[in-house]
Amino acid sequence: MHPNVLLKISAFSDGQAGGNPAGVLIAPQLPADAEMQRIAADLGFSETVFAQPQGEAWRVRYFSPENEVPFCGHATIALGAALAQQQGEGKFELILNNAKISVEGRRAGALFAAALQSPPTRSAPAEPALLTAALALFGLQADDLDPRLPPGLAHGGADHLVLALKSRATLAAMNYELDEGRKLMLAAGLTTILLAYIEGPQLFHTRNAFACGGVLEDPATGAATAALAGYLRDLGWPHGGVIDLVQGEDMGLRSLLRAEIPAAAGSSIRVSGTARVLP
Repeated sequence: MHPNVLLKISAFSDGQAGGNPAGVLIAPQLPADAEMQRIAADLGFSETVFAQPQGEAWRVRYFSPENEVPFCGHATIALGAALAQQQGEGKFELILNNAKISVEGRRAGALFAAALQSPPTRSAPAEPALLTAALALFGLQADDLDPRLPPGLAHGGADHLVLALKSRATLAAMNYELDEGRKLMLAAGLTTILLAYIEGPQLFHTRNAFACGGVLEDPATGAATAALAGYLRDLGWPHGGVIDLVQGEDMGLRSLLRAEIPAAAGSSIRVSGTARVLP
């Protein structure tokens, strides 16, 4: 192991392009909270993950530039790649603040392939007041929503609001005021707001507003993907056991995510993709 070296790894990449950059710091001992927050803010990526060995597992914490978050999918994929690079290929048990999960990492040519098992999922309909506020935030009307996938609150380690749009062009035009988005997300306890366009029952285009973390948008969001997959299962969506997501395309950071969906209600979602180490 090479302790205290801050790695930069882009998770859910499209080959050697795209993906969502995350900081990864593997150390014998986690830094103090204030130091982890400072490192995440200085790096400026949407998430930085910190890990230390704890018995046969790894104690893991995640920080955005503005706060600690309970779970981050793309940073977990980045951590899986880093552990595979430093510890050898395999499955790694992770101890989060509020859950125990795992991540697998292996080499895939010049890339790494990684897959996480999310925390348990749950979902509920979106409350009318929250939906009204979210539509206003993005300048949307109720008629912009795709009735096949009703607005919902989805949880897969963190809470997300899911809004499905009828038009791919409407998704491409996503915009909002960062400060207003931060206020709404913090007040509602949301980690992101996920906007989705349904290309087919197993193919979605998504964008994730992440104002509460100080970032307008995440180009790839594994936690929200797990939450969405769990929500689709709860709705009886014809997912056939797996969905693919294209995210970040409208940011110029095309990212590819896959979610495998077991039949058991509330069970963990497997989210996978490739990762590339950045210079």
